Parts: sequence; C-alpha cells; structure tokens
Amino acid sequence: MSTDEAPLLLGERPITLEDVQRVGQRKTRIIRVSSQAQARTEEGRSALLAALKQEGVVYGVTTGFGDSCQTNVKGELVAELPRNLYRFHGCGVGEDFSTEQTRAILLTRLASLSAGYSGVRSTLLLALADFIAHDILPCIPSLGSVGASGDLTPLSYVAATLAGEREVIYQGERMQAAQALRQAGLQPLVLEPKESLALMNGTSAMTGVAALCVPRALRLTRWAAALTASASDVLQGQPRHYDKRIFEAKAHPGQALCARWIREDLDFEQARAAAPARVQDRYSLRCAPHVLGVILDISPNIIRLVEVEINGANDNPLIDPLSGEILHGGNFYGGHICAAMDTLKTQIAGIADLLDRQLALLCNPTTNHGLPINLVGAQGEAQAAHHGFKAMQITTSALAAEAAKLTMPASVFSRSTENHNQDKVSMGTIAARDCVRILELTETVAAICTLACVQASDLRKMKGCHTRTVKLHQEIRKTIPQVVEDREMRPDIDAVLSLLASEQLPIGSYDIDELRKLSP
Repeated sequence: MSTDEAPLLLGERPITLEDVQRVGQRKTRIIRVSSQAQARTEEGRSALLAALKQEGVVYGVTTGFGDSCQTNVKGELVAELPRNLYRFHGCGVGEDFSTEQTRAILLTRLASLSAGYSGVRSTLLLALADFIAHDILPCIPSLGSVGASGDLTPLSYVAATLAGEREVIYQGERMQAAQALRQAGLQPLVLEPKESLALMNGTSAMTGVAALCVPRALRLTRWAAALTASASDVLQGQPRHYDKRIFEAKAHPGQALCARWIREDLDFEQARAAAPARVQDRYSLRCAPHVLGVILDISPNIIRLVEVEINGANDNPLIDPLSGEILHGGNFYGGHICAAMDTLKTQIAGIADLLDRQLALLCNPTTNHGLPINLVGAQGEAQAAHHGFKAMQITTSALAAEAAKLTMPASVFSRSTENHNQDKVSMGTIAARDCVRILELTETVAAICTLACVQASDLRKMKGCHTRTVKLHQEIRKTIPQVVEDREMRPDIDAVLSLLASEQLPIGSYDIDELRKLSP
C-alpha cells in the first residue's frame, strides 16, 4: 500500500462518483469514518434502543419481514432475526459481481448507513471500512434482486460475511469469510437487531454498479468522438460539419462540447482548409455530435440521481435521531437508479450503432473514397486472396444488434413478489447489469473501429491525418502490426481493450465537473 495514499474521509462531504471509482479500482483503500458520522450513527442507534425499551412496534425488529410484518416477534427471538434474515436470503444465483463492483457496493452501503438514519452501531460502519481496507470482498451473486426492498438478496452476502459466514475473495483466493477475517486479524460481527435489515434493505448493489457505469459511459463517449475525428480524417470527410456556429444555433451544451472535442482532435483550422470528398458526409459522421451529445446533455441529471442515491438513507424503517421517531417508508425503492440506467444504456447502444455505421463506410469501396475494399492491406495480385476487416465489420454489427436488444427498459417488467407485499418493484439492479453488458459490447465495437481507423491511416500513408489519428496510430502500432495478410484478429481487439483498461489508449479526456455544470 502506498504510504502517501490519501484516505477517503466519510461523513464530511457527500461521496462522489469519482470516490466510488477510485475505491472500486483500489486506488483509494483507506476509509476513515468521521467522528461526526459515528456520532450521527450512535444517535440513531440510541433512538432505536429507546423505542424498543418502550415496547414499540418496529418493523424487522419486533416483527417479521416483508409480508410477515403482522407477525410479532418477542423476547429472545428478537436476537435471532438478524441472522435469519441474511441466511434465508442466501439464494443469489449467476456470476458474482466483479471485484471492482463489489468494492463499489461496499462503499455505497457504507455511505448510506453513515447518514445516521439506519439505527446501526458505528462499529458496523468501521467493519465495512475494514473490509475495504483489507480488500475482503464478499462473493455476491449478481442475480436475484428485483430492486424494490432494495437489493435484499445481493446485500445479504455483505451482512453474512461481516458475520463470518459464506465466502469472500481475500488476497486473490476464494475462501470462507471466517478464515479471511482470522487472517486479516478481524473479528466477525454479531449483528444486533435492525442491523441485518439496515445492511440489506437498501439500493447499494444497483447503486454501486451504476456509479461505475456512469464514468465508463462518459469515457466511451469521448472515445467515440475521437474515433469520429479519425474516421473523418481517413474518409476525407468534411470538417466543417463540426463548426462551432452550427452548435450555437441549437444550443444543447453537451452537443456543442462533443463538437468541440472533434474540432480539437481534427486540428480544425488546418483540417477545414483541405478539400473534402463530399459536400456533406453521411449522417454517422455529420451527425455524430448530435448522437453523442445526448449522453453529455443528460449526464448532469444522471450523475445527480446516482450521487443522491449513494449518499441517501435508503433502508426501512428509518430512525429520526433527533425525535427518536420510527419512520416506516419506502426509500429502498430503486426507481431513480433504474431510470438512470435504462436511459443511459439506450444511449450507449446508440454509440455502438453509430460506430458500426462508421466502420461500414470505411469498409465499403463505394463510400470510403479510394481505400481498398474491407481495408485489405495486401498489395497487387495478393489483394484478391485476403479479406481485411470484412469479418470485423460483421462482428461490430452483431455486437451493436445485441446491445440494441438489451435496451428494453427494465422498469416495465415490474413483478409482484413476496405474497404481493412487494407488488410494485423497480428492477433497478437488472437495469444496471444491462448497462454493464451494453458498455462491454460497445467498448468492443469501439476497439474494432480503432483498429480500422489505424489500418485506414496506414493505407492513406497518414495523408490528411490530424492529431487524434496520429496519436492513436502511434500507440496502437507499438504492439499491434498492420493487417497485411489475413490473420486472427481477436488478439488485436483484446490488446486495444487492455490499453483502454490501463489508461494508455489516447482517446482524449473529459472533465466530469464540466459535465456536472452543463446547462442550456
């Protein structure tokens, strides 16, 4: 661990998407829970205990759960409820969330509980912070949440592992949580009344995943703008489509920002002096800022929705730490995250479609203005025996189609569950997982298009290529040779995605604070 690593102090300011991303990527490992957050938490806990002494009815503490809220639980049985709750919810299925997603889930649950309305001990906050610091990652199945009583089943794996049950990933190995706690020098928690419910009855699985999707989508948007500039270069496009005055005439600020990125990537003043192949390019080039700008223009609201959810108290019941009143409500409902992810995933799929159309222009000799068919790199008679990017274009179409298929809004599939107690549910976790899959598909489309633009710039002998194309060409050609003879190209795609993951792919940058402030 780096000795100069700045810890994240929880409780003095709201947690941001950037915080979640840094924790998810293990760039921030130490979480300090401020004295103010601990004090707020203990005030809420004291209020809950006072209510219990007065023998008040508190859902999930003196009653059963969900539709069993009419069942009174008395005496020693109250202490059994926290354990029983996480145990009977141990029915998640499917692949586990990734390590990055799991760290994000832990942080978002910690941020929500630190608001002080959940009636837990500050000890619980510190235990979650210890899991992040030691990188003890619950193995959380990704399927099984309808996102209404929060993410009950996924978050049961957080509660269970804090108590020393089920499995975790620790030091790169899958093992029993109790073993990992021993090796890390930590003790399992005995969860007290309300604490399992507070851990589980919230939106932190969907929110943690969503918090990682948003910056990933913004990075992808910037990449697509860079590829549009490169495609314009190698297709001898019309740079004047990105003239600032066009975007002042219809003042969507995100659209204007995207056009600015493309102008910068094209060295606009220099590029517009060249004679284009057509007066007007086809829409996938000409209208790229209008396509990509939608994500940028909706991003302030999406960022706000996700960050409010990260920092809000989203379990039930809540305890007013000032009055001690028990507040039974529905803050566990994940509708805002579902709306954000359903909206975002549709726009990301639109990027896949846009880039697929640009690649079709590059491969087709009737639209690529003198490039070889399918960007074949072989010369002379040998050209007839090779196929260049023919199959790569088929792959992008397949990926774009699959991305489009996943854009069906998850929210419309609400199902009545749990004996009609959860009779209207958000499906927010499904929307977030859809968004992740569409991001994966679209990033792969972008990787293929990157290779195609670099191939085309080789075939043009870099003539007419400007800043972004040159930077992409230089980085890609360090490790990936030009395609001359037909070869397997899956390794090339994987290599581009590895460059993206290691932040070495020169796709341009974006400022998330600038996006937060976008307004007409």
